[in-house]
Amino acid sequence: MSTATATERRNRTPWIVSSRTIVFGAIGAALYGALGVLSFIIPGTANVAIRPAIAIIPFVGARFGPIAGFFTGAVGNALVDQIQGFGFLTYWNWSLANGFIGLVTGLIAFYTPEPKKTGAQILRVALIAFVAVIVGLLFTATDLLLGNTFEYWFFGAYIPAVISTSIAVVIIAPVLDQAWKPLQNLAGR
Repeated sequence: MSTATATERRNRTPWIVSSRTIVFGAIGAALYGALGVLSFIIPGTANVAIRPAIAIIPFVGARFGPIAGFFTGAVGNALVDQIQGFGFLTYWNWSLANGFIGLVTGLIAFYTPEPKKTGAQILRVALIAFVAVIVGLLFTATDLLLGNTFEYWFFGAYIPAVISTSIAVVIIAPVLDQAWKPLQNLAGR
């Protein structure tokens, strides 16, 4: 987020949909959809994959807002599922959960000021992404409505997904964020 004063932040809303929101959300979804196929299933889990490209979701959410982040996660994950042959509806709840990762990241980033020091900025992005993963992936509890047991969902899906996703986002999202800094003025931010 830009370094806005408290007054400027109060006068803005994270829910604005602009052409910028749509463009960066679509670019994020396309990037995640294309790069997300570079993943592999963790043996012994409920089709949980290690997918480094997932770090694009919290990056887009933090830099371009919760709507762009949600779109990147939900549509990007649906694209990955389609490309990998699962179809759009097989893991619909996981696509929405990935969208919620972007939404939560965008909201937390909007309401927390960006520090001036680079180390603190890196830590902020990593922590926001980590919290967003834990919260966003809770939506996968809807697997319970699809006939799965709590143990299967929690130990076979949720915990492995939180661990693998957290590792990716805590490392890669801050790198993407720092790489974006020199380019942000060119993109109008």
